[in-house]
Amino acid sequence: MNYKKGLKDGIPIGLGYLSVSFTFGIMAVSLGLNSWQALLISMLTLTSAGQLAAISIMVNPGRYFEMFVTQFTINVRYAFMGIVLSQKRDSKFNGIWKWLLAFFITDEIFAIASIKKEVSRIYLLGLSTLPYFGWALGTLLGTLIGVIVPEFIMHALCLAIYGMFIAIITPVAKENNKVLIAVIIASVFSILFFFVPILNLVPSGIAISLSAIFAALICALLFPIKECDNNE
Repeated sequence: MNYKKGLKDGIPIGLGYLSVSFTFGIMAVSLGLNSWQALLISMLTLTSAGQLAAISIMVNPGRYFEMFVTQFTINVRYAFMGIVLSQKRDSKFNGIWKWLLAFFITDEIFAIASIKKEVSRIYLLGLSTLPYFGWALGTLLGTLIGVIVPEFIMHALCLAIYGMFIAIITPVAKENNKVLIAVIIASVFSILFFFVPILNLVPSGIAISLSAIFAALICALLFPIKECDNNE
């Protein structure tokens, strides 16, 4: 698999990232960030959920522990994706290439690369190119549009990024009741952290992380995965 093949496979992801990051750019300027700051975040992190959680914390300086917990909880999944892809890399995919290209791993890029029998460094580079620049360009365009559109429209457009997460969750939840239950449990905890006295004093980033952890723990107890017998 060559660079051209990876570039072609990355077109749908790049187009999707262009529209989603557009909304992130609008949200960033609505919270007081400059265009260059939002663009720098997108170019250096490339994580939609992580960026969304981060900017709400960044506008209130000093909440470093909350930032650490939130980003670790949201982005630790990329480490597991990297482990899976490391089992598929070819013989030339070694050394610094592993460090450089691990940066580009996202849910969508992983989904495409993981179905390949073998992944070369050139293919993964091609697969990551358009999504990366699409995400950065969309962010920049969003910040520029966010400066000129009326404030009430800007706030309305900010809701679009939540629609992306719903669109990701819904198909899987419809097919798997266990995922649906996990989503419901996490939603209940999130509502409790927002409305219940004392609980609503917990910073939003920590509340998001705790909701996800509690939902995962409860579902692990309700739906334990049994290990297969080695003789089977």
